[in-house]
Amino acid sequence: MTTIDRSRLAALTASESERYAAARPRSRALFERAARSLVGGVPMQWMSEWPGPFPPFMAEAEGARLTDIDGHRYIDFCLGDTGAMFGHSPPAVARVAAAQAAKGLTAMLPSENAVIVAELLAQRFALPFWQMALSATDANRFVLRLAREITGRPKILVFNGCYHGTVDETIVSLENGKPRSRRGNVGPAFDPTADTRVIEFNDLAALEAALADRKVACVLTEPALTNLTGVVLPDDGYHAALRAIARKTGTLLIIDETHTISTGPGGYSRAHGLEPDILVLGKPIAGGIPAAVFGMTDTIGGQVRERLYGPGAAVAGIGGTLTANALALAAMRATLTEVATEAAYDHMIRLGTRLAEGIRAVVRRHDLPWYVTQLGARVEYRFQPSPPRTGTEARAGADSAVDRFFHLWCLNRGVMVTPMHNMLLACPATSEADIDRHNEVFGEAVAALLGR
Repeated sequence: MTTIDRSRLAALTASESERYAAARPRSRALFERAARSLVGGVPMQWMSEWPGPFPPFMAEAEGARLTDIDGHRYIDFCLGDTGAMFGHSPPAVARVAAAQAAKGLTAMLPSENAVIVAELLAQRFALPFWQMALSATDANRFVLRLAREITGRPKILVFNGCYHGTVDETIVSLENGKPRSRRGNVGPAFDPTADTRVIEFNDLAALEAALADRKVACVLTEPALTNLTGVVLPDDGYHAALRAIARKTGTLLIIDETHTISTGPGGYSRAHGLEPDILVLGKPIAGGIPAAVFGMTDTIGGQVRERLYGPGAAVAGIGGTLTANALALAAMRATLTEVATEAAYDHMIRLGTRLAEGIRAVVRRHDLPWYVTQLGARVEYRFQPSPPRTGTEARAGADSAVDRFFHLWCLNRGVMVTPMHNMLLACPATSEADIDRHNEVFGEAVAALLGR
């Protein structure tokens, strides 16, 4: 990155960090207090990923706005890293959650909403049978077990740079062309390379070779890699070839739409005509209340029914006491019928396009070798000249120092961007003025960084 003066970058980042800390005394005090009872001062380690010396502590959030305990009000483009993709506390979800709370939260019994939600999911995603989970991590863990059980095969395949939650088998990467447990994998239960094959996304030759011996139960993939590497889009024709190769080798195809649900009401799969055997969806499906779902074809549904519904099913390694609780099902029903509507997506995607075009305009104005990717309501910018085709290329193009500067600059000016990467989401409550404000702040940051 010859366009950036690293000494200037360091000085600006230090200045922005000081400004951030000085303006948030209550968050600082609470963080210092939390260090005495919370490991690392936060309830989950990823909350320490925010770019300042401590995270902003949330006071309240509604729609596209979040307010911290120091009174700073942000335009929120992070939206809980997709968990609040439809805005914070959508009114329909808040209303039914309050009503359900008064009638009971969990009882280990099905509810009418469970039936209605399954029917709504079947209509939306074109898969007839559904089951519930508490998170996409749980759902991915469950479907991997089911795939191995159904096929009688021991191995799975994932793509380098993937993230499917804290699922042991998927915390694996390629380094210098060789699979290994991903760096930072804490206390792995086993060596994931023993039964997990990992290849590069968009590499059809490697896919053919990895599935040829018919020992792989399933391919688990996002339609586009979105998490640790930034967005890696599929090549033209890649998904059709993936589907054909999986069928030819008797390998199940599992598509994780937890992030790519930003593409449209039926996710990337419906928008692009994909045909998964199993589909996983978590995060925003209940409007911010913990929940996830996984859907399956008629054939897979029958095979699951044979194996899970009978003696010993309670110890099958799938499920949990709070799974499909009444609160989550009520919230899912409201989300599917009143929140994640065609009209909402039309608004979100239109604003996503305005966001992407505004960022590109700044990049062009300064003649920078950066690119912008859009997946419906989701936009991401990266400080490299062209979109990567693989996880390795995406990781090689990362620039955490520049990321941190932009995140600090935006936070100090009331704009919240996802801290782990430069991801922004437009929700139903986001306005054109919100989009224009981000693009104005982004432009100011670029000018400051370049000294213009």
